[in-house]
Amino acid sequence: MKMLTCVASATVLALAVAPAMAATLDVPAAKAQVTQTLDRDYAQLDALYKDLHAHPELGFQEMRTAAKLAAEMRGLGLGVTEGVGGTGVVAILKNGPGPTVLVRTELDALPMEEKSGLPYASRAQATWNGKETFVAHSCGHDVHMAAWVGTARALIAAKARWSGTVMFVAQPSEETVNGAKAMLDDGFIKRFGKADYGFALHVGPGLAGQIYYKPGAVSSTSDSLDVVFAGRGGHGSMPAATIDPVMMGARFVVDVQSVISREKDPAAFGVVTIGSFQAGSAGNIIPDSAQLRGTIRTQDGAVRDKILAGVERTAKAVADMAGAPAPTVKIVPGGKAVINDAALTERTAKVFQAAFGANAVVQPQAGSASEDYSEFIIAGTPSVYFGIGGYDAKTIAEAQKNGTALPVNHSPFFAPAAEPSIRTGVMAMSLAVMNVTAK
Repeated sequence: MKMLTCVASATVLALAVAPAMAATLDVPAAKAQVTQTLDRDYAQLDALYKDLHAHPELGFQEMRTAAKLAAEMRGLGLGVTEGVGGTGVVAILKNGPGPTVLVRTELDALPMEEKSGLPYASRAQATWNGKETFVAHSCGHDVHMAAWVGTARALIAAKARWSGTVMFVAQPSEETVNGAKAMLDDGFIKRFGKADYGFALHVGPGLAGQIYYKPGAVSSTSDSLDVVFAGRGGHGSMPAATIDPVMMGARFVVDVQSVISREKDPAAFGVVTIGSFQAGSAGNIIPDSAQLRGTIRTQDGAVRDKILAGVERTAKAVADMAGAPAPTVKIVPGGKAVINDAALTERTAKVFQAAFGANAVVQPQAGSASEDYSEFIIAGTPSVYFGIGGYDAKTIAEAQKNGTALPVNHSPFFAPAAEPSIRTGVMAMSLAVMNVTAK
């Protein structure tokens, strides 16, 4: 992977200039202290989580969310800067000499309706791509934000155990995979410095209380796809007088999958998904255009090149078959694969294993989702991006008994158990940070 070579070189350079290894962390004692802080503060974190869940905001529109997190951090005594990269927040916790550690959360939610049935479920609405839409935290960023604030509380309470600076970063617009770049383009490194280490987490449909980690690639590269087929509109009863863009779009949706099934190595990961098909206004009118939007996910540079070429070729062929003008095909690069630093992952894994035992689980392969936290890694910060489970044992057992699939991230029914998910996130993140800054 071209990406891997670049990141590996940056990682070697970053490690070469990083401070000397911190002292060995007393994990049982640190875990006990974080637990004590969580017991004291959990009710406030739960209230924060429910408030964020009920009031989600879309990417670069997170004004209320950003202000709330900024206020939380100011209340803890951190130095806070707002408006970084649009709506981003950076909060600095200084605790003597030592390395700088970046801890990232996301601010944004998704343009979709929540159907979880939770008493604090979102009914928020906003404008997205020119249209009114419901908004929901169906990816779990509300859990991340509560854990982010909880980590700050835990580290403040445990100041005697570590030394250094923690850079808490609340990033806008992760779902559009360009919020991290917006912060970097806004002079993030020049203004706040380059971190020596970085950590980020993500909740998923696993067992709550478990931690998932792996060295190397943990996510996929994403590209957004926008295709417009131009036809010739007319009466639905007179198709011969038209060029039907709906037919072209439908053919493309099906035919583009042959790029995955027939051109790509079957063992290599690659996905093309069309998630939006917009055309026409009435059933008896053949429209003059159809717009399709989708996403492309890969984990290898050569596979990505092959799929992108195949997508463009298929779109042009579909239009040519219909005798239509060449379509407009727009492919916009998104988040690159997140590559965990091998040495830092190994070092962090030992702490996870000591703290969580059998609930510290090695992730067998990279995930299919994408995430722009990779931008901070490419900027030269050795990092570990890890997962936490979101469903309690009872929920998982009921799903298995009934033979039903658990809702995953981005499902309107995705509803992680706030407790113990938030507690697990705070514990894992706090220990990870203290492990590289231990006195």
